[in-house]
Amino acid sequence: MKSNSKKQIEGYKDHIKEIEVFRKYGVERTLEKGQVLDGINALHPKSIDLKVSRVIKETLTTSTLRLVSKNGYLPPFQAGQYINLFMEINGIRTSRPYSISSAPNQTGYYDVTVRRVKDGFVSPYLIDQIQVGNSLSSTSPTGNFYYNPLFHGKDLVFLAGGSGITPFMSMIREVTDRGLDRQIHLIYGSRKEDDIVFHEELADRSSYADQIKLSHVISEPSPEYSGAKGFITKESIQELAGDIAQKTFYICGPPEMSTFVSKALQDLAVPGRRTRKEIFGPPVNITQQPGWPETVKSKDQFEIILNGGKAIKAAAGEPLMNSLERSGVVIPATCRSGECSLCRTKVLKGKVYQPQGVKLRKSDQKYNYIHPCMAYPIEDLELLV
Repeated sequence: MKSNSKKQIEGYKDHIKEIEVFRKYGVERTLEKGQVLDGINALHPKSIDLKVSRVIKETLTTSTLRLVSKNGYLPPFQAGQYINLFMEINGIRTSRPYSISSAPNQTGYYDVTVRRVKDGFVSPYLIDQIQVGNSLSSTSPTGNFYYNPLFHGKDLVFLAGGSGITPFMSMIREVTDRGLDRQIHLIYGSRKEDDIVFHEELADRSSYADQIKLSHVISEPSPEYSGAKGFITKESIQELAGDIAQKTFYICGPPEMSTFVSKALQDLAVPGRRTRKEIFGPPVNITQQPGWPETVKSKDQFEIILNGGKAIKAAAGEPLMNSLERSGVVIPATCRSGECSLCRTKVLKGKVYQPQGVKLRKSDQKYNYIHPCMAYPIEDLELLV
């Protein structure tokens, strides 16, 4: 009875014939099992095994590591994206994100450009100890700081500070290598003339490529320097960038520079939709950030109890993730700037300080989740890790 009722459905016979045809002439899809997953893993592998093929001295404080794949293949990326490099230093497993400074139109290597950070932990290791032939591992390229032709227009202003030049260098190399139809005005803030990363290459590319305009702003210039001096301010942006009505602004540099320049753009009435930001790491001095409790000092120590019962000490003035890594607790991470949310961790007890710009979902705020890469203990804590 059940079989007969199916045959009464309109189009049933035609459907049966179609199935027979597909069985006779169709492709055997079971042979393709796993191909989609293989394709996804090729574009977005969980990790990449890399080897240093070249070390390029850029300035007295900055070097570029040219990284090639050990298996001969590197995933594609968009100019402006970054990779998170993993390493073990003095027995501590840690990581740091670095923007890819090479152009995406070549697929043989990733360049990452590292500037020495005063009292830093990772940058001195990469600059002083990593040599040609050494191995490193990283995440696949990620990040949202890249050009979108649908929304960003063709008139772009890049506001860079220090090592914040690196994602812009990738973009400039791509535009000039491929002759893309975009106008780029790079306004680059550096401390001294000899501290300008990619100085000669930037001058060369801006000399032959009509799409590129270059302006330097030096905060500690020599007596002979005749260009723009001081910091990238509202006034200097107005003077250098000219009519800003249809321009899209990209900002990349240290947190302090990003905050200062973002305020300048707000004062110039640049809409938020025409501003793109990439922040390099945590603030230099977290205790100077708005909302930091006055009773807590940078060197104050707090006890952190982990769900397994382990107790560690953490200083108030550095991100929780650093303290966890020193104690052998490694949390998944990519951006280390409070954006990707990969390191999200639940606070069972106690309070942390998180600076402005940390992108916590409302549900995470409600249920007391934090991003340890940009969270600072301001009292004793219990964490679920």
